[in-house]
Amino acid sequence: MLRLRPGRQFSEVFLTHSPYSSTRETIYAKSGMVATSQPLAAQAGLFILKEGGNAVDAAIATAAALTVVEPTSNGIGGDAFALVWAEGRLHGLNGSGNSPALLGRDALPGGELPAHGWLPVTVPGAPRAWADLHARFGRLPFEQVLAPAIRYAREGYPLSPVLARNWARAARIYGARGGDYLGPWFETFMPSGFTPRAGALWASEGHARTLESIAASGAKSFYDGELAAQIDAHARATGGLLRAGDLAAHESEWVEPIKVSYRDHDVWEIPPNGHGIAALIGLGILEGLELPGTRDEVEGLHRQIEATKLGFADAHRYVADPRHADVPVRELLCPSYHARRRALIGEQALTPEAGDPHGGGTVYLSTADGEGNMVSFIQSNYMGFGSGVVVPGTGISLQNRGHNFNLEAGHPNEIAPGKRPYHTIIPGFLTRGDEPVGPFGVMGGFMQPQGHLQVVVNTLDYGMDPQMALDAPRWQWTGGKTIEVEHGLPVHVARELAARGHDIKVQHESGSFGRGQIIWRDEHGVLRGGTESRTDGQVAAY
Repeated sequence: MLRLRPGRQFSEVFLTHSPYSSTRETIYAKSGMVATSQPLAAQAGLFILKEGGNAVDAAIATAAALTVVEPTSNGIGGDAFALVWAEGRLHGLNGSGNSPALLGRDALPGGELPAHGWLPVTVPGAPRAWADLHARFGRLPFEQVLAPAIRYAREGYPLSPVLARNWARAARIYGARGGDYLGPWFETFMPSGFTPRAGALWASEGHARTLESIAASGAKSFYDGELAAQIDAHARATGGLLRAGDLAAHESEWVEPIKVSYRDHDVWEIPPNGHGIAALIGLGILEGLELPGTRDEVEGLHRQIEATKLGFADAHRYVADPRHADVPVRELLCPSYHARRRALIGEQALTPEAGDPHGGGTVYLSTADGEGNMVSFIQSNYMGFGSGVVVPGTGISLQNRGHNFNLEAGHPNEIAPGKRPYHTIIPGFLTRGDEPVGPFGVMGGFMQPQGHLQVVVNTLDYGMDPQMALDAPRWQWTGGKTIEVEHGLPVHVARELAARGHDIKVQHESGSFGRGQIIWRDEHGVLRGGTESRTDGQVAAY
């Protein structure tokens, strides 16, 4: 019998960390599916599908809702990327923004680029990405597509458990950091009487009004209207470099996705300035290696880790804004280059270095409809809430993507005005022959290419269904020979990896190992979806 101690409310007696392991099953459906990290956002997308919208409408509705119901990982002031299967082929959209025209080395105090405050803020690309996706592929009116997000913002919603923990952590960090620029953040996300815990209600009229303005104007107000003016005014008043001119100059870019072949499939990513190419290089290296018959064997994990390290070394050396630097994409994806990199893998862990190809706090969602359209979509403010800068009265929390610029003179990703930084958020997509298999992604900063590689290997080498592929224990390379592994990895395997020279760190918290979603479609049109068990994720389908 449930008993309340004197003075405690009913809602305070429930545990928010389960003491028991739980198992999720893959979800099957036929007519439509949405998979993302927050159940209310998944339901927003499903609602739009049932209203007659297609997979693109559902993706936009889900993405807009996520800015409200998971602001700990993304926001209206963030960037977005998408891979869309429609009209018989795959389309790519780069919705990342430039650095301000006023940003340069002379703007950096002490020659350093901080992670928070105004200096790392770049132009938000998400609202225009929504509008551009809708203009090209959407079916329902844009205002109808954004309506669920507006309703969540205005009427409020209860926080889910992982969301609440991340929110409370951000409040502690920002409270300890201090700074005048954080005042609007606390007014928006920690209003009087609100404590971030599971079940607590939060609403934001500022978010609602901003989303209504974006919906009514097709995002024009954000880049050349009332919202742009508010962002400009706040920047000028508080020492920011972002200006209305930076916003007005922003455009999304339709791009040709890049790919490698792996185990009779093609794995697709968005080209640089994103680092999805790191996952493709790693898979290209693995394509020429045989992996053991079961997943948790040291030889297979060792080879995956080494291939990943080599892919990252190349990404860190070459990935940049291709409008400002020569990024050798074709050479980095060449099988002969992968063969040379593969030859570096031995029995012992290596310290990775970039090769010479010329010589030879993110949210992710997947959607699918019954007509064959599928979307892989990712959106982020970068570090949790982003820069910590919030435009008063708007709910616009600005990203801190500029922190990924390199300060090394002459580096392809060197800090400069009007330039897109190295970007960590990457949507993935899998095809076989000329047919789509489906969208997938694993969000989480520099974990993302590593998560992509592990999900693909789990699926194509070890035959795991979507939920199994996501639930399997993960590892991540963090630099040098250091590998963090989840506590679910068998102890003897961790010991054998250490014997090969890997510096193994066992982590008992899973927050840094990414959060993924998968939707696969089979030859009969049946959709199979998996969602991240490390967070509040849900697959909504019918």
